[in-house]
Amino acid sequence: MTWEAKLGALALTPPRSAVRGSAGARWREAYTVRLWMTDALILVWVVYGTQIAWLGLQPPLVSGPAEIDYWIFSAALVAAWMLMLGLIESRSDKVIGTGMTEYVRVADASLRVFGAVAIVAFLLRVDIARGYLILALPTGIVTLVIGRWLWRQWLVAHRRMGLYNARVLLVGCEESVAQIARELSRNAEAGYTVVGACVSGAVGRTVAGTGIPIVGDVGSVLEALHRSGADTVAITGTDDLPPDRVKQISWALESGGQHLVLAPSIVDISGPRIRTRPVAGLPLIHVERPALSRGQRVAKRLFDIVCSASLVVVLAPALLVVAAAVKATSPGPALYRQSRIGRNAEPFHILKFRTMQVGADAELAALLATQGAAGQPLFKVREDPRITAVGRFLRKYSIDEFPQLINVLCGSMSLVGPRPQVDAEVALYSEAARRRLLIRPGMTGLWQVSGRSSLDWEDAVRLDLSYVENWSLVGDAAILAKTVKAVVSPGESAH
Repeated sequence: MTWEAKLGALALTPPRSAVRGSAGARWREAYTVRLWMTDALILVWVVYGTQIAWLGLQPPLVSGPAEIDYWIFSAALVAAWMLMLGLIESRSDKVIGTGMTEYVRVADASLRVFGAVAIVAFLLRVDIARGYLILALPTGIVTLVIGRWLWRQWLVAHRRMGLYNARVLLVGCEESVAQIARELSRNAEAGYTVVGACVSGAVGRTVAGTGIPIVGDVGSVLEALHRSGADTVAITGTDDLPPDRVKQISWALESGGQHLVLAPSIVDISGPRIRTRPVAGLPLIHVERPALSRGQRVAKRLFDIVCSASLVVVLAPALLVVAAAVKATSPGPALYRQSRIGRNAEPFHILKFRTMQVGADAELAALLATQGAAGQPLFKVREDPRITAVGRFLRKYSIDEFPQLINVLCGSMSLVGPRPQVDAEVALYSEAARRRLLIRPGMTGLWQVSGRSSLDWEDAVRLDLSYVENWSLVGDAAILAKTVKAVVSPGESAH
C-alpha cells in the first residue's frame, strides 16, 4: 500500500483517542472551566461591588424608555461581559500559559462591552450612573488580569513538573528538529514537551545532540503520532514532505484533541514583527526589519527619565547608608567608575558602589588566566578574592548597581537593555554580537532575569539580541517586574 493510500485510510478511521478523548483535550477543557468560574466570580464581585459602593444597597432605577432595576442591569452587564470574554476567545488554549495575548484579549473584551453599553445608552437615552461604569471598567480589567496571572503561575508551575503540556512530534530534517527542540526546552512554561521526531532515513536512534527518539520517517507521521502518544505535530521543514501531504496530515488529526503546528526555524522574533498574509492560498510570513521608530525611542527615554528620577528620590536615604557602609568597611572611595562601551560603540563611565579592594582591576588578567576564561567575552571570575565582605552582599542583591540610575538620567544607559561590557570584551564580539550595541545598555535585561552569572556567553548573546530586535515598552515593564523578584530572591546565579 502506498504512503498516500495508508494516509487516506487513517484519515477516514477515527483514532483511538477520538473514542476515549485525549488527555490533552481533557486538561485544556478543565483549565478553561477554571478560568470561566474565576472570571464569573470576579465579575460578580466587581460589578455588584462597584454598584453598592457608588449607589448604595437601595439604588435608584435606571431611567430610560423603560425603568430597570440596577440589580438586574448589573446581572445583564456581568452576562454580557462573560459572553464577550468567550466570544473573543480569551480562554482559548492557543493563548493561555505564555505571552501577552491572553491579557490583551481580556482588556479588549472589556472595552468592547463598555463601549457597546455607552453607545446603546446614548441611542436609547438611558441614564446610567457614569461613576458606576467608570469605576467598574478599570477595576474589572485589573482584577481579571490578576486572576488570569495567578492561574498562569499555577499552570507554569505544573508545566515545569512535566504536567499539562502539549506532547509534540517534530517532523523535518534532523538539523531543524534539533534546533526547534532546543528552543522549546528553554521555555518550559510555553507548555510543549517533545516526545519524538520523524526524520528521513534515521529510525531507531535519537536526534543528534538531544535525547529525542526518532520514531518514524516523514512518510509515517500518523503512525508515529499514535505510537508516541503525541497530540501535536510540528512541521519544522523538510523537502521530503510536500504541501499536499501536510494538508492530508491536518485532515487526519482528531479535531480539538490533536493539532498541527508549522514551526519555521526562525527564533527570537516576537509577534509584533511577524505578519501572516494569505496570497493565492499561500500563508506568507512577513518578518519586519528590527528598528525602533522615533516614537518608540522617545517613549523609552521618557520611561527611563520618569522611573529613574523617581527611584533616585525614593532611594536617596538608603543609598547614602550604603555609601557610608562601603567607606567604613574598606579603604577607598564609595563609588567606582569604569569605562564601558555603550550605544553605537561609544565609551562612557559606569557608576557602581565599590565592591572590591582598591587596585582590583590590575589583578583581573591574572585571575582570568588562572581560571581559563581569558579568551571569553563574558568575563566572570569564580570565587573572586578581590571582593570585600560588604561588596559580596551588595553584589548578591544587585545593590551595587543602583548608582547607575545617574547614568540612566544622564542618557548613557537605560533601565532595561543589554549588559554593558568593557572594551576588551567588545573586542571579542562576533558580527552578530555587535548588534547588542544598537541600543543603550541597561541596568537590567533579559540576561539578568534569565540566569545572570549561570548563563554562558552564547545564551547571553541570544537573550540580548532577542531584546534588541523585539523591544516593546510592555516588555521593559515585564523585565523590571522580574528584576525585582530576582533582586529580592537572587538564588545561586547571583555573585
